[in-house]
Amino acid sequence: MGEAVAGRVLVLGVGNPGRGDDGAGRAVAQALRGALPRAIEVAEADGEATDILARLDGASAAFLIDACASGAPAGTVHRFDVSEAPLPQGAFGVSTHGFGLHEAIELARALGQLPSHCVVYAIEGASFETGAPQSPLVAGAVVEVASRLSAEIREEQAHA
Repeated sequence: MGEAVAGRVLVLGVGNPGRGDDGAGRAVAQALRGALPRAIEVAEADGEATDILARLDGASAAFLIDACASGAPAGTVHRFDVSEAPLPQGAFGVSTHGFGLHEAIELARALGQLPSHCVVYAIEGASFETGAPQSPLVAGAVVEVASRLSAEIREEQAHA
């Protein structure tokens, strides 16, 4: 994969922090800001497909983080290599983003704009209510994903 990490690398936290656990992806991005090599672009998005698609444009590697609701226990961390296979749509079916992450990834794939290395970390949420705080299990998963993602990016850069 070495070639992919040599180009633009994007870490994108997706979600709405005003809706409880839906802000998990953005919380991971905030935790990683300043903790990764300067060449890594760390950004946040509300989850609209067109915004995500625009941010993916030109990236050689992308790591996206979002909340999901697949029925697993709250705080469960899922990792999907979407450069190899589609993102399971069911896990993101309750997305508050409407036409969101799943659609953006598949549209990027169809247009030939999906980065050659693209990974999604999904944190299982418990509450997506407007104004709800982030649940403790999800807060713990945010720390875990930030750590795992930082290690994954550093390891891949070392082998580039």
